[in-house]
Amino acid sequence: MDANRRQSGIQQLLAAEQEAQQIVNAARAAKSARLRQAKEEAEREIAEYRAQMEAEFQRKVAESSGDSGANVKRLELETAAKIEQLNQQAASISPEVIQMLLRHVTTVKN
Repeated sequence: MDANRRQSGIQQLLAAEQEAQQIVNAARAAKSARLRQAKEEAEREIAEYRAQMEAEFQRKVAESSGDSGANVKRLELETAAKIEQLNQQAASISPEVIQMLLRHVTTVKN
């Protein structure tokens, strides 16, 4: 009878070991499935974030390029005003400069 009990005990241990192995295998499969799912979720979130940042970048580029046109116009107006101011200054002192040059050219020093 002891032999039957021992045989029965060994069978129970083998069955328990197989059951434990199945539980471990199921846990590993569940873990790898969860890792795949987490990776897919992370990739989706990254793609969404990248799209959001790209849209914001494009918006800022569009805004700054619109400002660029305004800056160009402002600089053109400032340049034209400065040129006009310099022309007026040159016109106002031109007769004096001409007289000074003529005086130095025509005056002979001994």
